[in-house]
Amino acid sequence: MIGIPLGLLYSNAGEWLLHKYVLHGLGKRKKSFWSFHWHNHHKEVRRNEHIDEAYDDSPFQWNAQGKEVASLLALGLGHAPLFPVAPFFTATVWYSMVNYYRVHKKSHLDPEWAKENLPWHYDHHMGPNQDANWCVTRPWFDVLMGTREPYVGTEQEQNDIAKREAHKQRREEQRQAMAA
Repeated sequence: MIGIPLGLLYSNAGEWLLHKYVLHGLGKRKKSFWSFHWHNHHKEVRRNEHIDEAYDDSPFQWNAQGKEVASLLALGLGHAPLFPVAPFFTATVWYSMVNYYRVHKKSHLDPEWAKENLPWHYDHHMGPNQDANWCVTRPWFDVLMGTREPYVGTEQEQNDIAKREAHKQRREEQRQAMAA
């Protein structure tokens, strides 16, 4: 049964490591397979106030969401040989992968839910430093590694919301002036 807490810790460490070094480290290179994360997912989320509409589509397309699913399936298969030796650990890792996809998808379809339930992930995308807050499901390794940077509920978030609203208002006024 020790495999369950070990699997949860291992999975959270994996989220942190893969997000920081693979999805951002390698992903910032345009020619990298992992570039979908930075150049598609982050761009869409930042532009659409944490929404990524790709999550409305089938996960079996070769887009950012489809590559995320394929990567999770490959990781799950890679852990399969451990099952006979460490069934609780392996099952917990598989659970963590399914949970990761579930909450990640939900957070990018419902930003208010994300702010309430995964503020560290919302902070990752919408905060001023997109190279922090690497964990999605739980902030454990961000806290441990010193990479947790709160944004939701801060004065800076309120200022940023006011700026976005003012920008929207200016755009709407320009559209109305052009139409007149």
